Amino acid sequence: MKNYFLIAAVLSLGLMSCKKSETKVETTENPDGTVTTTTTESEHSTTVDSAKINATVDQAKEKLDEAGHKIDAAADKGLHQLKKAGEEVKDAAAKGAEKVEKGAEKVKEDLKKK
Repeated sequence: MKNYFLIAAVLSLGLMSCKKSETKVETTENPDGTVTTTTTESEHSTTVDSAKINATVDQAKEKLDEAGHKIDAAADKGLHQLKKAGEEVKDAAAKGAEKVEKGAEKVKEDLKKK
């Protein structure tokens, strides 16, 4: 999940930092015979709407939070079920121990009779 958020952040930063650079070189000949060279450089940023990017990032955060809550709920449910299963195993072991003790008492009684 964290990877998706990281990828979205990197992409949004990458798109926001993209700029288009254009260089024009103009040469003109003056009436006296000399040549003048003019270099014009202009930068245009890409048309990326930062509001859309922020909205997308916010939606991704909400989805990540929702997924985190679902994972926490599933973990809590699993923990509850494990505790219940542990209690059932404990009860079953206690009942088995009682039966073994009763069986041992019967064997002792049978040995005393002989």
